[in-house]
Amino acid sequence: MVRPKKHLGQHFLHDENIARKIIASIPLEPRLILEIGPGTGVLSKYLLEDDTRDPWFLEVDRESAEYLPGKYPSIVQRLILADFLDYPLDSFPEAGRSSEPMTLLGNFPYNISSQILFKAIKYRHRVRTIVGMFQKEVAERLTQKPGNKTYGILSVILQAFYDTEYLFTVSESVFIPPPKVKSAVIRLTRNTRENLGCDEVLFFRVVKTAFNQRRKTLHNALKPITVDIRDEPSLPFLRCRAEQLSVEDFILLTREIGQRQSGFIT
Repeated sequence: MVRPKKHLGQHFLHDENIARKIIASIPLEPRLILEIGPGTGVLSKYLLEDDTRDPWFLEVDRESAEYLPGKYPSIVQRLILADFLDYPLDSFPEAGRSSEPMTLLGNFPYNISSQILFKAIKYRHRVRTIVGMFQKEVAERLTQKPGNKTYGILSVILQAFYDTEYLFTVSESVFIPPPKVKSAVIRLTRNTRENLGCDEVLFFRVVKTAFNQRRKTLHNALKPITVDIRDEPSLPFLRCRAEQLSVEDFILLTREIGQRQSGFIT
């Protein structure tokens, strides 16, 4: 068996202690787990050994898909050759289980980690938990709270639907090949918010527009999508910058803009 080569910006984890620590971070429920990009199977083997789990493995790289069954024969019936970004989660893993909650797990390729999270948000009715390895800078941004300079677009959008936890930092030395940056493992858990209470598409647009000019106050930053919105007592945060607003503030702001959209949204 030939070890797969680095693919799609992925660095293969080889440290068993880190692997066990990641596996221990996965909650007992839901039982259904989808590992994205198992690579050489350093996490997969622990899932396959655990009878309390129902693991499946989604791999886009043919080299890895050919390597894994040779090392872990029991993975064959649970290995899917597909790209997660194109894979329909509503049909996974078989007919009759389309509403069953799941956990997403992975040492996520750094260059598509944000896209993976946006897809998870789209399928938040199924994705109960996410346990993943990210570039440290990205992990800090995802779990950051308002008032910090690393708090941004994905922080707000993700935290609208998930509680975020920064679990631990991971050294470059535990990967093959070693990346040039540190990594971190985070855990995201679906919160109780069923809907935003405002237009979701508009919410995403407001958040993105606000942070695209994060040095400006919101009153000025939001001008590209509003002709005018008055600085009134009900919206005192219009004098603030985007990084100072909580998820709830952005929801309130979106609701206010939405109520006026016939006269103010271009």
